[in-house]
Amino acid sequence: MTQVTGERRVCVTGANGFIGSWLVRALLAKGYTVHGTHAPGTPTSHLRSLPGADSRLLLSEADLLDSNAFRAPIKGCSGVFHVASPCTLATPQNPDLELIQPALQGTLNVLQAAAASAATIRRVVITASISSLIPNPSWAARNEPVDESSWTDIDYCKAHQEWYPLSKTLAEKAAWDFAGKHGLDMVTIHPSTCIGPLLQPGLNASSAVLLQLLQGSQDTQGDHYLGCVHVQDVADAHVLAFETPMASGRYLCTNGIYQFKHFAEKVAELCPQFPVHRFSEDTQPGLVACRDAAKRLISLGLAFRPIEEAVRDAVECFKANGFLEGQLQKQN
Repeated sequence: MTQVTGERRVCVTGANGFIGSWLVRALLAKGYTVHGTHAPGTPTSHLRSLPGADSRLLLSEADLLDSNAFRAPIKGCSGVFHVASPCTLATPQNPDLELIQPALQGTLNVLQAAAASAATIRRVVITASISSLIPNPSWAARNEPVDESSWTDIDYCKAHQEWYPLSKTLAEKAAWDFAGKHGLDMVTIHPSTCIGPLLQPGLNASSAVLLQLLQGSQDTQGDHYLGCVHVQDVADAHVLAFETPMASGRYLCTNGIYQFKHFAEKVAELCPQFPVHRFSEDTQPGLVACRDAAKRLISLGLAFRPIEEAVRDAVECFKANGFLEGQLQKQN
């Protein structure tokens, strides 16, 4: 591939993940040349088949804990999209090694590489999460919708062993501190539970939430749920935040705030052939609903796809990839 520098070249970390793959697809569709990084040994063939990939996509391995791994991919780029960060529904055996350090030090390694190429870098867009907005017990007592001014309570996370929210919160706080000290133009995108069709071959953690619900799970998603969003909207939000000069700060990316109980009801209506559990009690007590919770993104011009579309797209993909074969047999 011909090396391209300048305004139309960007770097995407975690390029072969759920959000990363859709982001690469969106950037290629807009004519960008993309240098994507991925964890060593992880699959990338689905990226190489994207339209435009043959001439405008370069891929390379990069370990989040390798302080030098991102310097070459970022050099000469005008923008950096830092998507890579470990996410799992399982309880980690070693939270510091499996979640916290890759999120925290990985973010700092990417930002240090961006600072080293400050002459060409116009903006850094970081994929944060609702998990750096909630859980926040003091906010819950305010009886108002969560917004971008909320921060996850670090002490609460430590006390309740909420390792993923802790990892995302520590990483984001460190990112803002670094960006301020080094003069980097940075924005963060905070997706809620992200669902939709998979481009990557495996099942990611947020998609697994929907899959488990279709299989009859009674998990309420507790402190982890704020709402849902289509993965293509998340990818579009990243591009919009990069391309809009006035964009700044944190952007909640969700098609409304509502309890998991109500999401389960919607899924049950759309997919009556599956044993979706209907919750009789509130699943997120105190969570205040809000239809336009992502008004900062909406004001930039993002139009969210209906949740019904996100669910249907995800379910069709699950079927096509065989994730629901056993469940479908039980229903027939």
